[in-house]
Amino acid sequence: MFDLRSDTVTKPCDDMLKAMMAAEVGDDVFGEDPTINRLEALGAEMFGHEAGLFCPSGTMTNQIAISVHTKPGDEVICHETSHIYQYEVGGIARNSLCSVKLIDNDSAALRAEDIEENVHADYDWLARTSLVVAEDTSNRGGGKCYELEDLKKIQSACSKHGLAFHLDGARAMNAIVKKGHDSKEYGSLFDSISICLSKGLGAPVGSLLLGSKPFIKEARRRRKGMGGGMRQAGYLAEAGIFALTNNVERFKEDHDLAEIIAQKLMDCKAVTNVITPETNILLFDVDKLCEIYLERLSKEGVFGVAFGKKRIRLVTHKDIDRSRTELLLDLIERALN
Repeated sequence: MFDLRSDTVTKPCDDMLKAMMAAEVGDDVFGEDPTINRLEALGAEMFGHEAGLFCPSGTMTNQIAISVHTKPGDEVICHETSHIYQYEVGGIARNSLCSVKLIDNDSAALRAEDIEENVHADYDWLARTSLVVAEDTSNRGGGKCYELEDLKKIQSACSKHGLAFHLDGARAMNAIVKKGHDSKEYGSLFDSISICLSKGLGAPVGSLLLGSKPFIKEARRRRKGMGGGMRQAGYLAEAGIFALTNNVERFKEDHDLAEIIAQKLMDCKAVTNVITPETNILLFDVDKLCEIYLERLSKEGVFGVAFGKKRIRLVTHKDIDRSRTELLLDLIERALN
């Protein structure tokens, strides 16, 4: 079986499990879990921020960040394909009582001019623009990465208008490896960053929220209010430490495999378009409803997800057996021809 539905399906390797079972733990609500403290410090150091906060999920880290950066009635600028808008259960409205200014362009990414054109003037009949959120890599954009210079331009526009700049970096490590960014230079562009540990990094659960000490202090309060205060969660944090220490550089393998699969898809009769993958997310279009081909793929033991009526998403990750790559390609070819 080849499960390409998401990189969230990864499971801890034996060495990660051993590290988890040997973790030293305490009560994190009291700030006394030493392993969680080490993970938070490690993440903050990697991205050049002052502090970190370990949370159960990336949705929680994003929603906490939005709630800290905004006040009820404010407006958040994000791309219309972004995870915070598409897949977080209306959390911007539910948790922060904010409206959203959606940017719609073909790139699935924000541009500096998008910020300049959509910041509201300071009139009392308009929502106050207070936050910009970028997603790197872009899920619905097929794993597309931002160029560092483009992020710098967006950061400059945010600074000019007094806006906070948050990164939904669920797959930021993929972008850093692909583009060869320095993580501290990259991290310095954002007021806060969410990093998912349970996708390609391979930890079983958890995300980190990074920012300044005052920001994280308030974020801890918001986490508690959302029910995210954990006790002896150091066992999970140890998995995050292992992931950040051992599983970053291997992302290149995932990116390379996505390219190999893309080349095979281009030769399949049912495929009408392949979006060239930049990282580990591969989107392609088919000539009939995608459920037809997802069923054919599943019968061959290959699993993906629908990303539109005729669009399918496949995601490569560490748990795909590279020794069986030729078999995977043969099964895809059989299902889509």
